[in-house]
This record gives sequence, structure tokens and C-alpha cells, in this order.
Amino acid sequence: MKSYPSIFNDVIGPVMRGPSSSHCAAALRIGRICRDLMNNSIDDVYIEFDTNGSLATTHSGQGSDMGLFGGLLGWNADDERLKDYEFHMKEAGVNIKIDIHPIGATHPNTYKITLKNKTETHQVIGLSTGGGMIEIIEIDGAPVSLMGDFYETLLYTDVISDDLLSHLKQLDLGEIQPYNGTLNFISICSTKEEYDKLQQEIEAIENVLYARTLFPVLPIKSRKDLTVPFITVEELLEYNKDKDLKLWELAIDYESERGNISKSEVIEKMGAIVDIMQNSITLGLKGTHYEDRILGSQSLVFKKNMEEKKLVPGDVLNNSIMFTSAMMEVKSSMGVIVAAPTAGSCGTLPGTIIGTATTLELSREQTIHAMLAAGLIGVFITAHSTFSAEVGGCMGECGSASGMAAAGVVVLKDGTLNQSLTAASIALQSSLGLICDTIADRVEAPCLNRNVMATSTAISCANMAISDYDQVIPLDEVIDTMKRVGDAIPHTLRCTGLGGLAITKTAKKIEDRLNKNKAASNNGAFKYC
Repeated sequence: MKSYPSIFNDVIGPVMRGPSSSHCAAALRIGRICRDLMNNSIDDVYIEFDTNGSLATTHSGQGSDMGLFGGLLGWNADDERLKDYEFHMKEAGVNIKIDIHPIGATHPNTYKITLKNKTETHQVIGLSTGGGMIEIIEIDGAPVSLMGDFYETLLYTDVISDDLLSHLKQLDLGEIQPYNGTLNFISICSTKEEYDKLQQEIEAIENVLYARTLFPVLPIKSRKDLTVPFITVEELLEYNKDKDLKLWELAIDYESERGNISKSEVIEKMGAIVDIMQNSITLGLKGTHYEDRILGSQSLVFKKNMEEKKLVPGDVLNNSIMFTSAMMEVKSSMGVIVAAPTAGSCGTLPGTIIGTATTLELSREQTIHAMLAAGLIGVFITAHSTFSAEVGGCMGECGSASGMAAAGVVVLKDGTLNQSLTAASIALQSSLGLICDTIADRVEAPCLNRNVMATSTAISCANMAISDYDQVIPLDEVIDTMKRVGDAIPHTLRCTGLGGLAITKTAKKIEDRLNKNKAASNNGAFKYC
């Protein structure tokens, strides 16, 4: 079924803990699907990462193990037990083996997972596609394409007969697709209403050995014949010709149709996200601590220096820098944050929007409007480029966040639609080619610096756009360019820890120290090959 990005699925969210959304939150979602496939009963898990993929070098430090095991245990992405995942996995009695060797993966974030219990064995291959989003591409040897936004009921059978398929189609309870792999199954892709009806019929279906339902892992579900009012900036401008809507109003139109929810519900959902962001910033400014991190709590010193007038003046910028830093420090201490659009870039958007709104004494409603506008810019980016640093470098993370935030600041200042689009275009142009070279796989350095840079760029570009600077290249074309530039960035500079600052002498010393501490605390809980 055709799907389109959702602001609340793909762009702003999930609400989570951990250093990286493409590692932690996405892995957790893959783990949840694996748990469903095994009917919540798992004894042994064999995980394979490709030698040439990003996960070969980052699965431990950036939280893939934590997220995946949390999902296998049935947790949510913001569960406070995640930081102690090794203890809980051991307590659950699940045997884990992680192997890094060539598996022929074509995507850098590929999880090949074999699961066993006393009666069943299943295999899942899943991808983390950026910002916590996933795609399951294979189940039990059969190619599939599942995004986690439907109820997927798998009916396992010895033989997939025409009679069985015909009977299922007559029930009209979702899209029917047969699969022949190492095991034979029929997938029924359903909405919630169709799934509820299917449960009433399922026991009467003959020649089915057993059924498994893979429950949705995304907050906004999909449906048959899904449509959106526009999916490019050019289409947005055409849609708005006779409406004269602002960017935040267009965001509401888009998300209401995409998610099949009311406009008031769109505003309510974004309001809840803004509140979580505000709370995270407040907690960050009280000071944070976590053993397995590189940087300490630095925003407190920034706040002290700002209050004592020791910084170069600029209240909006300095408040935004402080808020950006506080949010990143909460992330690095395993606190609750919102991936916006990713965890690695989670400081820029709330830091910029909430920092600006706080300084200018603007309302919660205005902040929500700005965040919705930013979310719509993110829809265009994820639809035609990527948020994944493993695919497009930090340009996809901090670069995207900067473009989104720039548009949001224009909305805070009641700028025009064209000014918002121009601000996003100029900011994204300023980040083309930005690499990802995280030190010691902790998503702290140089990530904090780059979030602050993205915040500063967003505010500057918003002011340029409000002053009617010429964007020169339209936003659609800039986003298309992001994709081409990302494809050209070397593998070593796309979140692998194999290039850039990550391989400096000092970075290697930090990595050795942190890894020794982590190995000591692991205490042989998992087997790595």
C-alpha cells in the first residue's frame, strides 16, 4: 500500500531515550516486531551485522543493542529501564549472540535476526531508515516491505492454496499477499477496524497452522488509498493558490489528511510534543549525569556566564544555544527527548524554537505553530532525501534540523509563507556535505557543536529570509541536491566511526577508555563474535 511521511511518524518523534534514533528507537521497533512474530516467547537470538555496514562499528556505542533488546522485551522507546537493558535481558534468560561478518547487506543499517524458542524458529531482516523509522524487508526468507504502520497478520500454512486465498479475499479484511520462503505464510495487512473483525474470523479459517500479528509500532497508522494534499513544495504552492494559508496551517492540512485525524487533534499532538521538549530543556538546565558519556553538563556554565553578562550579547541566540545544549545533555544522560528529526540532532529544533519563543515572550500556541511548520519542511526532506546520517551524513540530521528550525523561526516572527520556505532553503544550502564522524560512537562530540551551529544558522537564515534575501535555489531543488550529495559522501564519513574526528589520536583514547568501562560493566552478558 502507498504510504507518505507523517509529521508525527517520520519527522518529530519518537519520544525516546538513548543517543541515536536510527539506532535506539528504530532497533527497538524492529525488536518489538520480532517479539510479536515469536508470540512473546524467545529463548535464543542470533544477530548478524554486515562487516561493511554502519552497525558493525556502532551497534554498541550508539545504542542499537540497547534498543533491540528493549524491543525484544516489549518495552517502549522511552522506558526508563533501557539504560539497564543488559541486566534485564540476562534476567529474562534470553541467550544472545552477535556476529559481524559479510551478509550481503545493501543498506548500512541492516539487522539480520534469527529467533528461536522450544517450538519455532523465525528470521527477520530489518532496516533502520533514519529518525527512528524502519522497514522490514524479509521474514522467513520471503521478501516483504513492512513499515510498522499497519496491523500485519501472518497466517502460516503448509500449502498456500487458491481456495484459501479466495476465502480470505472474500472476507475483505485487508490486503492479502502470499509469501513462499523457508516457511509459507499469507500476510493480511489491515487497519484497526479490519484487524478487529479478522480476530472474530480467524479460528474458523481452515488449513492454517498458526497466526502471528505484527502490531503497528508507529503512532500514526496508514490505510488503503492513502492520499495527501501535496508532497513537494511546488505542489504545496499550487494547493495554496486560492487559500492564502501560512506554513503551519498547511502543515495541519497535510497531517490531518495523512493521519485521518482532525485538525484540532494535530494541534493537540504537537502541543504534547512541545511540552515534552520544554520539560527536557528544564531538566537539562538543572544539570545531568551519566557514566558512559564524553561531555559533562556544560549548559549550566553557559547559563551562569550569560546571566553575568560575560557572553557576546544576543539574547535570542544565546538562549537558543543554551536550550540546544541542555537538550543534548539530557539525551546523553539517557533522559527522555523527542527525536526532531533525529536523536543526534534533537537539540537544534526545540533549542531554536523554544529558545526564540521564550526570549520573545511568545505563547505556547505560537510555539506549536512554529513546530508544525518545521515538521512540514521535514516531510519534504524525508520524502525526497534522508534524515539518516548513515546514508547522508550529518547533513541529513543537523542540516535538516537547521532548515526546519529556520522555517519555524520565520513563523514565530509572523513572516510569510515564501519567507519560511526561503529560510529553509538557505539553511539547507549551508549544510550541504556535512559529515558524520561521532567520537567513540557516543553521539556527543562533535554532535553538540553541530547542533549549536545548526541553531545559529537557523536564526541567521530566518533573519535573512525575513529581510527578503534571495534563496536563488528553490527548496525542492535543494532537497534533491541533498540526496545526491549524501550519496557522494564516503562511507567512512557517514556514521561509521572510521573517518574524520572519530579516528584522531585523542578520539581513540576516549574510545578505548569508554569501551573498557563498558566491557567491565557488561560482565560477559552477551557473546560477540
